[in-house]
Amino acid sequence: QLQLVESGGGLVQPGGSLRLSCAASGFTLDSYAIAWFRQAPGKEREGVSCISGRGGMTNYIDSVKGRFTISRDNAKNTVYLQMSSLKPEDTAVYYCAAERRLLTCRYSGMDYWGKGTLVTVSS
Repeated sequence: QLQLVESGGGLVQPGGSLRLSCAASGFTLDSYAIAWFRQAPGKEREGVSCISGRGGMTNYIDSVKGRFTISRDNAKNTVYLQMSSLKPEDTAVYYCAAERRLLTCRYSGMDYWGKGTLVTVSS
């Protein structure tokens, strides 16, 4: 069964850090670009960050630049999203998604989706 599983969410105080993981099973991630999305209550889902299959391209939305870092460990079949200096407005369910794409990444055309992990930033 092909699936993505997110983990690492939780409750954190403003200014804190979390590392989200996106692990694949049933397929290998090294041919897939991975994107992280988030959906806050009452808001539309938005793409947050992505990384190409080869890892040479990354992208971040302006609101997380300098605070979030995406990386991948193909040997572990896992992609990470390191989140620092978290703000209450980062509160959302975070999803990872995969698209078979080697050199670039984007926030559309995804082949597989995880079920999400909740991140709550609150004091």
